[in-house]
Formats: sequence, structure tokens, C-alpha cells
Amino acid sequence: MPDFRSDTVTRPSAAMKAVMFDAPLGDDVFNDDPSTLALQHYAAELLGFEAALFAPSGTQTNLIAMMSHCQRGDEAIVGQQWHTYKWEGGGMAVLGSIQPQPIALQPDGTLAVTDIVDAIKPDDPHFARTRLIVIENTVGGKVLPLSYMQQVAALAKQHNLQCHIDGARLFNAAVALAPQHQLSPQQMAKTLCQGYNSVSICLSKGLGAPIGSLLLGSHELIKKAKRVRKMLGGGMRQTGLLAAAGHYALQNHIDRLAEDHANARLLADGLAALAGQGRFAGLLSVQPPQTNILFTDLPAMLADELVAFLASKQIQLTSSNYASASGTLKRIRWVCHLDISTADIQHTLDLLSQFAHSS
Repeated sequence: MPDFRSDTVTRPSAAMKAVMFDAPLGDDVFNDDPSTLALQHYAAELLGFEAALFAPSGTQTNLIAMMSHCQRGDEAIVGQQWHTYKWEGGGMAVLGSIQPQPIALQPDGTLAVTDIVDAIKPDDPHFARTRLIVIENTVGGKVLPLSYMQQVAALAKQHNLQCHIDGARLFNAAVALAPQHQLSPQQMAKTLCQGYNSVSICLSKGLGAPIGSLLLGSHELIKKAKRVRKMLGGGMRQTGLLAAAGHYALQNHIDRLAEDHANARLLADGLAALAGQGRFAGLLSVQPPQTNILFTDLPAMLADELVAFLASKQIQLTSSNYASASGTLKRIRWVCHLDISTADIQHTLDLLSQFAHSS
């Protein structure tokens, strides 16, 4: 049954499992696992970097990147809602001794360029040394446009700073932006990375691999990154089993992300049609999705009833409370992915209609 909690819940396809089963193996810590080397080379070529490094998770590749760019007492400029700042256990400060300088997000998901400039510290012993700008794309399913990505990269270069992309869902952004720039999603992803010193790519979200992320950068950065990965316990051995799945995902699952975006829009349209009906009338708010992530808001008690009702039908969701002028609301997060079909969307909408018209 549909599991909308995250695109991390995907299961490997039969074809992906076959590739994993047949993957030639070595020892990645000795740098001789052929499947891992093949994945790293392919990804670096795909996104226009000199080298890449495979690691267990996106949290680790982001932390490896920040610890490779920064030293103790350095500062990284981040967004208040960035994964690197809010959702990764404070790793940059706790393990990297890196000071985060958070900035409030704009409604479109960007950091205002003027706010970034204002956050850059002068060369003064009273301040942490500003070394790095971190950008996230997508953020909460919102796409940061190419012009903005280019503006931030130019700003970093102007101020002699490094810049990193948390690109856990970068290919979702690329699929969304590609048509307006008349590029393939692969070309669009490469273009989004131009001017940046590093990018972290998650293989286990929409791309559908079971485990793994990649850090991409220069040969010098990846040399530092290998040391940091070892320190963090991310130096695994016969990683080719997992790397082969990631390689298959990059070769076969990028273009199909458009299906997830279409399903999210279909779900949003159906929810919007229900917003004026029955128990939802005047209470349900639907935020139009840009990629594969959709948010809906309901009064907390009604949202809890809805989540419990759908759970009884084996449909899984996540939700969280937040305060608003109208009282306590609950935001429900719907994430579409390769294991959710158009038929699953229609089945879910039928159940939502049933709930809306129940007494």
C-alpha cells in the first residue's frame, strides 16, 4: 500500500537487485572495489567534477564536505531550514567544530543574497572565519532556479569562499528545470553544479537505491574527504554491492523522476478539489508542489483523525504541529516516489473523499 512518508522508503527493483548480485567486489578502503570506482567515475563525469566519494548517507557526505572545506573555528553560512543545519544532529558543530551561521529562508526557499553578504564576517579575531556557503536544492520540494544558483556561486568566488550544494534531491530540481532551459535532466544537473566546489547527491531517495550517497569535488577535496570519511566510520569494505545499485539508479532512474512530480501534482489537484467538501470545507490548505513533495495543512485534531484513518487503510504519512494565527495546525507531508503509482494516487484520493464525507 502507498507509503508517502519519504522517498527513502523505496525498494530496489528486480533489475537493480540483479545488478547488485552480479557486482564485482573488492575492498573500498584499499581503493580497489571495481564497482565503487565505476560509480564514482560515472558520477563525477555526469556532474562535471574531478572525483567522487561513496559514503553511507547524505548526512555523512554533507558533514564530510563541511569538514573538508572548513577547519576548527571556521564558519559555514546555512539556511535556518537547511538539512545541514536543522536535521543532521548538529554534526558540523559537534564533530567538525564548525560554527553554523543560519539565515532565514525566503518564501521561495532561497536565502536572500543580501542576507548572505551581511553574514560574511570581516577578517577580525573577534569573529569566526567565514569559509563556506551551503545551498540546498531542492528544499522542502521547492526548486532553486539556475539564475539563483549561479548568483550564489559568483558571490562565493567574489568573496573567496567555498560553496557546497546539499543536492540530496538535486535531480528532482534538474527534472523540474530542464524543459525551460531545453536541456536533458542530466545536462541540467551538471549545469546547476557549475561554479560550486562540491555537491552531495543522495542515491537512496527518489533515485531508488537502498543505501548510499556521493560527495563530488576536486581531486584535492576528495583526498581530504577520504580521511574524514574514515574518521567518521564511513570507510566500508565490499561497497560494490551498494555502489552497483547507485550506478544503476543514475543510469536508469533520473528521467523517471518526472513521473513522481506528475503524481504529486495529481494528488495536489485531487486534494484541492476536496478542500471545499464535507469535513475539509474551509479547513484544508494545499500547497502546490514543484517536484515530488506536497504539503497540506489541517487543524491538528482533524489531521490526527485523517492520519489515523489512512493508517487503518495501510497508507502511511508523516505530520508535524505548528502554530499559526488561526490556532494549532498540523502539516502533513506527502512524498511521491517510484513505488507509488498513479493507481495508488487515485486509491488514496478515493479514501480521502470517503473521510471528507464521513460523519
